[in-house]
Amino acid sequence: MKTKNRWLIALSAVAIHLSIGSVYAYSVYKNPLAEQLGWSSTQTALAFTIAIFCLGTSAAFFGRLVEKKGPRFSATVAAVLFATGLIGTGIAVHFESLIGYYVSYGLISGMGLGIGYISPVSTLVKWFPDRRGLATGMAVLGFGAGALICSPIANYLIENVGLSQTFYILGIAYFILMLSGASYIAKPEEGWMPAGMKKKTEKGTMRLKEDLAQLTANEAVKTKRFWMLWVMMFVNISSGIMLISVASPMAQEKVGMTAVAAASMVGLMGFFNGGGRIGWASASDYLGRTNVFTAFFTIQLIAFLLLPSVSNQILFMILIFTILTIYGGGFASLPAFIGDMFGTKQLGAIHGYLLTSWSMAGVFGPMLVAYIRDTTNSYNATFYVFAVFLTIALITSIYIRKDIQKVRNASQLSLQQNKKLQQRIAHEV
Repeated sequence: MKTKNRWLIALSAVAIHLSIGSVYAYSVYKNPLAEQLGWSSTQTALAFTIAIFCLGTSAAFFGRLVEKKGPRFSATVAAVLFATGLIGTGIAVHFESLIGYYVSYGLISGMGLGIGYISPVSTLVKWFPDRRGLATGMAVLGFGAGALICSPIANYLIENVGLSQTFYILGIAYFILMLSGASYIAKPEEGWMPAGMKKKTEKGTMRLKEDLAQLTANEAVKTKRFWMLWVMMFVNISSGIMLISVASPMAQEKVGMTAVAAASMVGLMGFFNGGGRIGWASASDYLGRTNVFTAFFTIQLIAFLLLPSVSNQILFMILIFTILTIYGGGFASLPAFIGDMFGTKQLGAIHGYLLTSWSMAGVFGPMLVAYIRDTTNSYNATFYVFAVFLTIALITSIYIRKDIQKVRNASQLSLQQNKKLQQRIAHEV
């Protein structure tokens, strides 16, 4: 059987993530829903919250399905769910059913989001053993860029064909795009390596870096490093999604930006979010995943401590954009980090379990910043509160490094003992 082109596999993954990444363009629907149906901002925001919550929980519940059935089947299921949810949303809008809207956009599309998010990632890690960070960065870049593509298209459709028709058209279009990606994506043969990497390892010019362990999802969740990584992801996502949820009003209130300038900043945040996904993930191939995560929390801690005293618009934007690159970089570096620590045996299932941090952070971050702003009448206290969480995450990133080294030392000791035992048996024989 002819081996598939791994770059086309990557393109297939990007097609899937571009489709589901359109969820980040959700704000485009808010005003039309309010004008047409009279739904409040809180009512419409709940659908997005449900969708993000379902993304993390469905990724956790269906991670094993991805591993068992393979990426093609699970990506097809994701396409059906995501498209059905969007078309159902159009029907709910037509009949002005808020409950139908929550079920369609929040629950059904949200499940499609979760399965679609993890379907290609574990496969890409196996196709790119030489560049894990780059591979997962490419796919997750598609998720970050989805909003940039969807936002102007959805806006144009709403103005020209109406809200319900927009959801029908997007549902059909994304179904076709996701099925196209699903039709080509497949796992490589066990132990597959690209030709260049194979030659170098055979010649001895490249040493194959072994994963710390090969664990099942059930084994992984019983380790300290799984929960340390969960905490790190929770803090990283909470910090980023908190800023995303209040970026425009915060910029206007804190540094005196106009509404137009703040809106432009929000648009650029999407660019840095996407750029961070490919940039940080690629860098992690060379710097090491633990070093990159330690850098994440060090940089963010400095930024959050500086933000309360910042009044200059340019400096404010630089700090926000830097944090957003890290927000995106965390998502993109995560699958490669999982592969390093737990192996690729059940990477999709482990990835799914870890994405529950996204579900929790998606509710926690925006709610906490809203509560602090309402209570203190300022955003400044928020930065200090999140600085405490970032300090905890930074300490955790140091401890996970120690835990990894401890496991590695124990593994080396076990190998040495086995070698000595084999030598003794051979000598006795």
